[in-house]
Amino acid sequence: MIDNRKTLKSHAGRALALGASLLAAAVLAGCAAGSARPKPAELPPNVALIGVRQAWTARVPAVNFPLQTRVVGNQVVVAGGDGSVVTLDANTGAEVARANVGTTLSAGVGSDGRTHAVVTRDNNVVALEGGREIWRYRLPTQSYTAPLVAGGRVFVLGADRSLTALDGRAGTLLWTVQRPAEPLVLRQAGVLTAVGNTLVAGLAGRLVGVNPDSGNVTWEAPVASARGTNDVERLVDLVGGVRRQDNVVCARAFQAAVGCVDTYNGNVAWTRTANGATGVDGDDQRVFGAESDGRVLAWRADNGDRSWSSERLQWRYLTAPLVLGRSVVMGDETGLVHFLSREDGSALTRVSTDSSGIAVSPVVAGNTLVVVTRNGGVYGFRPD
Repeated sequence: MIDNRKTLKSHAGRALALGASLLAAAVLAGCAAGSARPKPAELPPNVALIGVRQAWTARVPAVNFPLQTRVVGNQVVVAGGDGSVVTLDANTGAEVARANVGTTLSAGVGSDGRTHAVVTRDNNVVALEGGREIWRYRLPTQSYTAPLVAGGRVFVLGADRSLTALDGRAGTLLWTVQRPAEPLVLRQAGVLTAVGNTLVAGLAGRLVGVNPDSGNVTWEAPVASARGTNDVERLVDLVGGVRRQDNVVCARAFQAAVGCVDTYNGNVAWTRTANGATGVDGDDQRVFGAESDGRVLAWRADNGDRSWSSERLQWRYLTAPLVLGRSVVMGDETGLVHFLSREDGSALTRVSTDSSGIAVSPVVAGNTLVVVTRNGGVYGFRPD
């Protein structure tokens, strides 16, 4: 049984990779329109309807890759671009363990609490335990998605839309699934998670259910289809993170759609056109996400109808959201962390970090909200 619940600035196509060389491409939406992105409006005074205080800070090297922060119990695992992998106590911010894989990273961190896994820019999957390296495996392609460590295995989603399963103790190859490569792929984290005993991955515009023991594909569910007449316009890929409620997983297709899929049978519950570049989160009633223009949207979880829309953060680069209590929490490129109401998107409060920008969607560990900035600042916040 496996069960794991749960960017480089990647808005509007900032992180495309071209062919085997994976060269960054131009901004899709802004360049296509031929105009610069409008400047965000000044924020009004903080309403501070809920109390949130900074409890601790820690530091890792600068985050210049698509980090995915991993929570295991009351610990949080983060990484720096130089290859540092750091485990922190979420209650105090104290460092529990630190290791370094000796080279720069392209993806991480995956962890089951015992084994941590990252991917290096020279295409090696590196597994760590107790602060030391236990194995590394050379991939034939690059990866920008944190490995999934679950069920004694390490699963890796390649930039070429391949899936690889490795033995968690020895690092030996168990199986691989290969799909036809596309001319363009996103240089940001994709979808790789587990629901029960099904491995769920984003391959092109589809959520795919895979048997983790054999690699056999059991179902495919389209969230979005390729469109347009050139490679840039036809780019379609799913981006992390996702909203999971029981067997239903909701995900975003880059600049195309948001949709929900029943992972028990692969049936698509609904899809809706959406123009965003970061992932989603949600509760039992709604799915939340930020569009590329900074509007925050909420869709009804049962049928995908629009629940509310907020323009108060328009033209700010926003992370994927985190649902926390009565709030939807997301960071922006100035280092602010915004708390919006789940009910209507109204402002509840905001808190500050450094000014380098929030690197990845906030996470919660125990009673602590953990935020990581691009300069490597790690902040722990708690409600008063």
